[in-house]
Amino acid sequence: MADTQTHPGDGNPAPPENGMRSFLHVLVNTAFANITTSYLWWALTFWIYLETRNVIATGVIGGAYMLFIALFSMFFGTLVDRFRKKAVMAWATLIAFSVFCLDAIFFFVLGEERIVDLTQPWFWIFAVVMLAGAVVEQLRNIALSTTVTLLVPVDRHANANGMVGTVQGLAFLVTSVFSGLSVGLLGMGTTLLIALVAMALSLLHLMAIRIPEREIVHAEGQPRWVDVAGGFQAVRAVPGLLTLVLFTTLNNLVGGVYMALMDPYGLEMFSVEMWGIWLAVGSTGFIVGGAVIAKLGLGRNPIRTMLLIAALVGVVGAVFTLRDWAWLYVGGIWVFMCLMPAVEAAEQTVIQKVTPYEKQGRVFGFAMTFEAASAPITSFLIAPIAQLWVIPYMQTDAGQRQWAWLLGEGEARGIALVFVAAGVVAILLALGAFLLPAYRMLSAQFLKSDGEEPNAAPEAPAAPTPGTAGLVATPHAEEERAAPDQSTDR
Repeated sequence: MADTQTHPGDGNPAPPENGMRSFLHVLVNTAFANITTSYLWWALTFWIYLETRNVIATGVIGGAYMLFIALFSMFFGTLVDRFRKKAVMAWATLIAFSVFCLDAIFFFVLGEERIVDLTQPWFWIFAVVMLAGAVVEQLRNIALSTTVTLLVPVDRHANANGMVGTVQGLAFLVTSVFSGLSVGLLGMGTTLLIALVAMALSLLHLMAIRIPEREIVHAEGQPRWVDVAGGFQAVRAVPGLLTLVLFTTLNNLVGGVYMALMDPYGLEMFSVEMWGIWLAVGSTGFIVGGAVIAKLGLGRNPIRTMLLIAALVGVVGAVFTLRDWAWLYVGGIWVFMCLMPAVEAAEQTVIQKVTPYEKQGRVFGFAMTFEAASAPITSFLIAPIAQLWVIPYMQTDAGQRQWAWLLGEGEARGIALVFVAAGVVAILLALGAFLLPAYRMLSAQFLKSDGEEPNAAPEAPAAPTPGTAGLVATPHAEEERAAPDQSTDR
């Protein structure tokens, strides 16, 4: 049993002596595992659109991914609260590796020509199995959010969360480049084999990491396997927090439009190799945005900051395809990526600040369940609408004449029209949220809580996994409560 100390004023055991070193190993390992699963997910999207030129297929893929996250996030959050973090990460990686192995066998047995035939069930089986493996890896992101509190000293929480944002931004950049080059130069079969090797290396490295973990203690007793009630009660315990989750859920409804159509638009403009590279260029904005938030914070009221930036994201979404210009599209993506860390970090800051450590997994799982469920709804709806009505209409002379004043001329004007509409809706949603009593109530609650903890460590942002709203925590000294009184090395 390891000796324990407590942080002054919060009653929690101090992190182990080499906790920061262990955290860095966990962070790098999680980033490598996420790169592997995202590499396959992006590759699948690129590959099927190039083979079929069908935005319904890409919309269904993206929607299914988010739907799977929504269905399993509450279960994942309960697992994180119920078991030791290293065991959770190891089992998640092993299950994902096994699923990808089965999918690779399926691919090579049936052959590529049969799988790309959308009139047959084989592609949908192949895609669903692959996405199931990718979703299991999301369990690691919830576990990672708790390892900051577990392993890192309070005065270095901001530094640790800044590292999380930077590493995940770099992971997104690397993924987009590798996926485009891999599909364009090597094909989907070789891409599958590369991913399997990378996943196996990630699992071996994880098993070698030594994570000193506290004894698992539950203030309210052992949670159920899917503790929806516990997550809901923890959210309801904070006035206005449920409204924050609902706003993010509605905002993700608009995000489903971009999830369904951003890649098809890019692949109409560039080759798959160049699209992967330009997407990586745009994703550097994610790193810049995360670094700015880590340095400057989110202001006195992060909720106000989130709504203002959400409105600005809508402005970007409404203008970055107004003309068929590559620089406008890539530049818009870069600005979009710069803004996203602040939106994500604001929600994480609030949740981490007011939620007890032993319930954080379920609260994150509860939030992810509803937020992830919203994007598939839009994606499943907008992809067929765009494919069957908007795109054909904008290819007619009547459609081009009616909208040329706004959208100009060029390729994919139908997708551009959908982006404009989604951007306007996002602006109205964000500005309208300022008028809600719940906004004022939650802001007052946050500021009151902030005033009770004048010496708390500064907060820093965390970044999501690509395509998804992966929730990476920004721990805060204030919410580290009800700590266990011993730790065990495993």
